[in-house]
Amino acid sequence: MRTLILTVAVIATSYVSSEFVCAQSAPADDEAALQDGLARLKSEIEGLKGSNISNRDVADVEVFAKGVEWCLRHDEFYANKRKPDAPSGWVKYCKTAIETGLQRAGDLKAGRKPWVNELGSTIRGYVSRVDGSTQPYALSLPAGFSDVKSGFRFPLHVKLHGRGGTRNEVRFFSEHQSKKPQDGQDWIQLDVFGRTDNAYRWSGETDVFEAMTDVSRRYRIDSRRITLWGFSMGGAGAWHLGVHHPSKWSSVGPGAGFVDFYKYQKQTELRPSHQHRGLHIYDSIDYALNMFNVPFCTYGGELDAQLVASTKMIDRGKELGVDAKLLVGPGMGHKFHPDSYKEFMAFHTARSKAGRPRFAGREQIRFVTWTLKYNKCEWLTIEEMIQPYEETLAEGGIDDDGVLRLTTKNIAALKIARDVADNVELDGTRLELRSAADGLLPDVYYERSGDSWSQLSYDDSIAFDRNPGLHKRHDLQGPIDDAFMDSFVCVRGTGEAWSNETQARSDAALELFEKEFDKWLRGRVPVISDDELTDEHIADSNLILFGDPGSNAIMARVIEKLPVSWTKHGFEVNGQSYNAETHQLSLIYPNPLNPRRYVVINSGHTMREKDFRASNSWLFPKLGDVAVQKFANGVKDPTKGETVWAEMFDSNWQLPAKK
Repeated sequence: MRTLILTVAVIATSYVSSEFVCAQSAPADDEAALQDGLARLKSEIEGLKGSNISNRDVADVEVFAKGVEWCLRHDEFYANKRKPDAPSGWVKYCKTAIETGLQRAGDLKAGRKPWVNELGSTIRGYVSRVDGSTQPYALSLPAGFSDVKSGFRFPLHVKLHGRGGTRNEVRFFSEHQSKKPQDGQDWIQLDVFGRTDNAYRWSGETDVFEAMTDVSRRYRIDSRRITLWGFSMGGAGAWHLGVHHPSKWSSVGPGAGFVDFYKYQKQTELRPSHQHRGLHIYDSIDYALNMFNVPFCTYGGELDAQLVASTKMIDRGKELGVDAKLLVGPGMGHKFHPDSYKEFMAFHTARSKAGRPRFAGREQIRFVTWTLKYNKCEWLTIEEMIQPYEETLAEGGIDDDGVLRLTTKNIAALKIARDVADNVELDGTRLELRSAADGLLPDVYYERSGDSWSQLSYDDSIAFDRNPGLHKRHDLQGPIDDAFMDSFVCVRGTGEAWSNETQARSDAALELFEKEFDKWLRGRVPVISDDELTDEHIADSNLILFGDPGSNAIMARVIEKLPVSWTKHGFEVNGQSYNAETHQLSLIYPNPLNPRRYVVINSGHTMREKDFRASNSWLFPKLGDVAVQKFANGVKDPTKGETVWAEMFDSNWQLPAKK
């Protein structure tokens, strides 16, 4: 029986209680009973998979087995000083999950699935593209819902939970299963699990959109009437997803949360350059201009330290000429005031009823990004940047004469939906839009050359989309951690390593990644051997390669097309040679076997367990696009390496020129 004592400190980094929390295994008798019940449920699930029942329906059963399995494997039966018998609560959660799963399995075998039309909240599951794991969400159907086959399109509320500290799948089930609809609810509500407590970053962000997609496949959702809101960590998530994806929501409602790293963490020294630039990926304050494109109503308690997140965004918006609504709960700490909550929900209900503008959307936009990961606003998509991690702007819209006029900053290429206007004027250059490229594509591509713009022909547009110049593009912009927001597979070598030290460190890195991803991002890392790699893997997944070109046959196939030289004695990158016995290379790059996907060398996520435990604001990339770490002789622990060099590739996937 294992027991782990966690101290959760009273600091600005945390959303959870300051009590001592004990994560431990279940009592022996209970654990035996749970393991037995889990085995029975898994057996039922295997039978369902061998039938003609849809994978989506099976996921609604399998999610309960997944939750119990993770709770048992990670000893997530929690107690604290005030409630030493609290583990019995998690035992109950697990027993209820097993009972619900078995009931659903029986219903499916009998040709029934009553939860599909059940009013109020029920637990659902889907299989994630990221890692093949089954992930949960809760779905609440309103009193006005009658049948899944109804032609009415419902508005959707996407609600993001706060940080629970002890929240896992089975506790999430308990919080939502069979919960009645809210009074006055006339929308379908999606409560996102988000792979637990990561502020909806990385695969936690992917989870939000995968869950939304799954709901939209099951029920008729009005895509113009999607409300996003959350409180505490959910507020941080709402700020993040709201300003980074401004064209997806009818309105956004962040309550409390955080919007930057340095001020929130009271950091006075700048992080190393590659980390400092990487903070622009997630710091919502850098994206405040995007509140122009979607209505925001934010809330904070008058006495809540996290009210500053709301006030900072409101103040930054005022500096930029952008309005948003702020509600302050009088005399309140870290929770909603009842009157403020009513006003908050009334704001979002009104915006939901109005809906987003119909295609092509808003005629005027003001859009900022710092990374091609977040590159779309209404009818505009930024395809290439001049300098990554620099402020990148597109502002303007359709004028009275019908011309679409835009001013830009740091944009090398963009595309615009054809039907927005007859002509476009980019930084003073007038070009065709509706009739451009023979009128054969839904979007028209434009490239910048010096101070002017040119439109691409049909053939050039097709070629551009293939990215022959290997430029950074959306979902192909790095950093290393970006590879784990979509389908990935880790590949270990079966050959003889050039360096036993390199092999030992890479083995340790993979083992640590498997352990931390399993615990903190709630899925098993897919791992295969180099001789098991298929064309399907290459086509559909980012390849995460561990070892060296001697041990890993896939690494040997691609290494000559990566910006590194590697021999049996060491490797060279950026003109500097390193001894493989004491140095380890980590790198992300377009996969030479399929340049639309990544290849990663010797790295999982660059955040560590200490970052997940400390605060979600620490979940930013630590190694950039490429890094070299130095290890003392014989040290294998990936957490003990000293980063001696790290960098971001430029927009052409080249290292910046040395100064």
